[in-house]
Amino acid sequence: MSLTKQAKPLNEKQQRFVLSHIDDTRDAIRNRVMFLLSVDAGLRAKEIASVEWRMVLDAEGNLTDAIRLENKSAKGSSGGVVYMSERLKAALTDLLAVSKPISTIIKAKSGKPFSAASMTNWFWLLYRDLGFEGCSSHSGRRTAITKWARTISQHNGSMRDVQALARHSSLRMTQRYVEVSEDAIKRVVQ
Repeated sequence: MSLTKQAKPLNEKQQRFVLSHIDDTRDAIRNRVMFLLSVDAGLRAKEIASVEWRMVLDAEGNLTDAIRLENKSAKGSSGGVVYMSERLKAALTDLLAVSKPISTIIKAKSGKPFSAASMTNWFWLLYRDLGFEGCSSHSGRRTAITKWARTISQHNGSMRDVQALARHSSLRMTQRYVEVSEDAIKRVVQ
């Protein structure tokens, strides 16, 4: 049995704080896309490092509304369609304007792709520098899945839909990602 703690999800205030901080970084446009691929699309560090422009562009070179994540870029064979939020799509539009849409979307200053390990490290350093204890590269994924779970019923969906969004093979795994909200528990009883 593993005794490791799960990565903490980020609340809205923390997300705004991270985005504000990122705006003052050297590669702000790229860094914003990296962060939003995590918290909005729920991608893992390996997937963020591996996603390619051809997975988000149509034949004319225009951004689509989804990432067509291939199995080779995903964990195991969990590739599939990952829908984009408006703010992620806007960030990708900004990055596309200053990038050549060749190979991976996220590149280091050298022009080479990030590795999964360097992506994990980037998130760890980001959260450490901001003083976010318990956060890691998986915090964004937990944030996205928790948000989806809390709002899916407003769109006539179920936890099975969240499972599909998370690209998990079991509902049990999806449920492990969802953060419990004591405030919601109290309100629902009222």
